[in-house]
Amino acid sequence: MSEFSDAAALVMARCEALGSLSQNPSCLDRRYLTEQHKLANQLTSGWMIEAGMTTWQDSVGNIWGRYTSAVPNAPCLIIGSHLDTVPNGGKYDGMLGVVAPVTLMAMFSGEGRQFPFHIDIVGFCDEEGTRFGTTLLGSRALTGKWQDEWRRLKDEDGISLEDAMKNFGLDFDAINSATIAQTDLLGYLELHIEQGPVLEQENLPVGVVNAIAGAKRFSLTVTGMAGHAGTVPMSMRHDALCASAEMILAVESISQQRPGVVATVGKIENAPNGVNVISGRCQFSLDIRSEEDPLRDAALAEILQKINDIAVLRNVELKIEQTHSAPAVHCDSALQNTLLKGVTEAGIVPKVLASGAGHDAMAMAEICPVAMLFTRCKGGISHHPAESITTDDVAASLAIMHHSLRTLKY
Repeated sequence: MSEFSDAAALVMARCEALGSLSQNPSCLDRRYLTEQHKLANQLTSGWMIEAGMTTWQDSVGNIWGRYTSAVPNAPCLIIGSHLDTVPNGGKYDGMLGVVAPVTLMAMFSGEGRQFPFHIDIVGFCDEEGTRFGTTLLGSRALTGKWQDEWRRLKDEDGISLEDAMKNFGLDFDAINSATIAQTDLLGYLELHIEQGPVLEQENLPVGVVNAIAGAKRFSLTVTGMAGHAGTVPMSMRHDALCASAEMILAVESISQQRPGVVATVGKIENAPNGVNVISGRCQFSLDIRSEEDPLRDAALAEILQKINDIAVLRNVELKIEQTHSAPAVHCDSALQNTLLKGVTEAGIVPKVLASGAGHDAMAMAEICPVAMLFTRCKGGISHHPAESITTDDVAASLAIMHHSLRTLKY
């Protein structure tokens, strides 16, 4: 893998450069349609041009580069990831999957290598959804699935998506021009940090993804009766927080008994939230995921039934609102096998694993076959400044993608 060491060092340096573009001086925070988004696109476009690619920005704000095939009417393979970050994020989530393939194209250009298909690299503008609360905006624009009501989405400063696009130099009503025709589209490949501990635990630099978990999210509101902590007998209480606590433990207990399912309560709000007041109202979130939708939905049905039973027994009112739903995505077997052969060629033990996190590949699966390659990250930490990868692991990832692209059958 030594032949990829210099390229890997360059990838790391480019991630550092992108990591300096933040709207917050105290941490990495780069959101959709900000000045820092524009600067990230400009910087990435410059690297694409250096690699011998033609570049453009589409109508939603994605940045593109094409390594052009000499074959007339050649089909196209798309490789990419996202350039936006979460607040207080890391330097490799998304960015690695853009700068690594761009750097790889420069290597191919230096080798004089041509392909019987175009290679289009995309830096998606909004995967995280941190500004307007809706994820995968950049990749969903490619599928033609944008919704007109999104124009009224607002950020924390009250700026609408439509106005933010206008300020950026884009037109919400022109979004459809970003849609990609499925004709002659070979597929989509995404390189991404694992965002989990499996590869590190197994001492492997990379892994090939076989599926991306489907997720459902809910907001649950439990309403009881607030009262004085000293005067209401225990037997007469309708404590919303105690009921919620029992419900949350039920979520954990049931999901632990369902291999392949993960369920999380990550947010809770209590009212009146006084030290000497019985809880009258409690609201909490539920996030449940699995790479198999039927398995997830069976566990969800059991969880919701148990939660309802608890509400009845404790004599509290329960309201359940679904806030998100995304089906599981299974990676294309042919593209997956191409990556696995690249792993073997690099002298690495092949590892197949599922992704519990969402990715742009989920949206791209609506229009073409998809596959993903994971790069090991330290401690599985992501969405955090401690996010860390090694140059050696990047070199391994480049070697695998180099081999996979050279041997891709279609």
